[in-house]
Amino acid sequence: MVSPNRNLLPGNLNKMQSRIIIFTRYPAPGTTKTRLIPSLGPVGAADLQRSLTETTYKRALSFAAENRATVEICVNGGSEKKMRTWLGTGFEYSRQVPGDLGQGMQTAFSNAFRSRNSRVILVGTDIPGLSEQYLKQGFQALEENDLVLGPSTDGGYCLVGLCKPAAIFKDIRWGQPDVLEKTVSLGRKEGLRVHTLKPLTDIDTQEDLELLPDAEKWKKPYVSVIIPALNESQYLKKTIASAVDANAETIVVDGGSQDNTVAIAEKAGARVETSKRGRATQQNLGASVAGGRVLLFLHGDTQLPAGYPTHIFNAFMDPRIALGAFRFKTDSHTPIMRLITLVTNFRARCLKMPYGDQALFVRKNVFDFVGGFPEMPLAEDLLLVRRISKENRIRIAHADAITSSRRWQHLGPLRATLVNQIVLAGLCLRISPQTLVNIYKRKT
Repeated sequence: MVSPNRNLLPGNLNKMQSRIIIFTRYPAPGTTKTRLIPSLGPVGAADLQRSLTETTYKRALSFAAENRATVEICVNGGSEKKMRTWLGTGFEYSRQVPGDLGQGMQTAFSNAFRSRNSRVILVGTDIPGLSEQYLKQGFQALEENDLVLGPSTDGGYCLVGLCKPAAIFKDIRWGQPDVLEKTVSLGRKEGLRVHTLKPLTDIDTQEDLELLPDAEKWKKPYVSVIIPALNESQYLKKTIASAVDANAETIVVDGGSQDNTVAIAEKAGARVETSKRGRATQQNLGASVAGGRVLLFLHGDTQLPAGYPTHIFNAFMDPRIALGAFRFKTDSHTPIMRLITLVTNFRARCLKMPYGDQALFVRKNVFDFVGGFPEMPLAEDLLLVRRISKENRIRIAHADAITSSRRWQHLGPLRATLVNQIVLAGLCLRISPQTLVNIYKRKT
């Protein structure tokens, strides 16, 4: 019998019109990697999904570039705009059709063959072992076979390849240990020549997670909330309560409080570190012991919005964003404070210069790269923002961090605002920090 693909020898691999379809779900906390949520938290599980998808996409893109193939991402959730913001423009975008997994894959293959692709391989995104070489083996196997399957160790498969349309996804109970066996049986009933590759492992459960070389990284919290404190007993309990989340750890760095700040922090379940007094010094110390992939710096009298880790995660789905903050709001609702709030948020959004009492959050690798907060007696937050914004984008999340209005009440709203603007102008004019400190002390 003469193979209909007999001219497709390995040397002609890059002359074929081939497609890799990446079948995935847009990372959304609470809806992705759900079996890992108990151990990683909703945001941590979504972050793992993000990382695995990026790895799969990079390998598929590299293979495609060498072999004149195209890459399609067939996605559930999100939107094309979100996908392009996240992964760029090097792929064709499609959405998974409603229905079960089999209907989605059948439609994806049918569309690919209608687009005149002669060989199509579909892969998932939770397989660290899916290498460029594995993809090459899959396409080469399609030279002499009609159906190629890459088994997964749970009884399913992580790769399926076809060189012509075939009804091999019907009447299968997905997620069961006999998925591979039934697919092979359906393929043979269709008269297909079937080939299987070596098995790979999906990362779906806690046991699977242990197989990752960087498993310890994923067991750590997604975000570390760092609170520099000095005599904050009046507000700290509520501040810590707002930071408690399955995806976060809370670190209070005390600068020598004379009240019961430390006792309150410990009772609230925060990790407590001690440091020399100085907000920059305290925050840098907290960052040095933090385990999170994101650092969030929170003033002791500021409360975070509900679900804040999800807001942070969504902001960082744009890889160009290195630092962000929440919208500014105080616990005072007077007309003058509402005006100050409006102006502050306009400045933060349009000038990309948020203040520290907006709860700055930053990727830890970026924070370490720029050397952390400058050891300055004031405005360390603005200086950090300026450093990072030179090379990266900044995002203001669509949620409010609510800070105490005590300073505005103490100085008066107009005077407090004037002091802030003097400091900001001084920094822009490169006036020495010590001079600004002296001005600040005189005005306050």
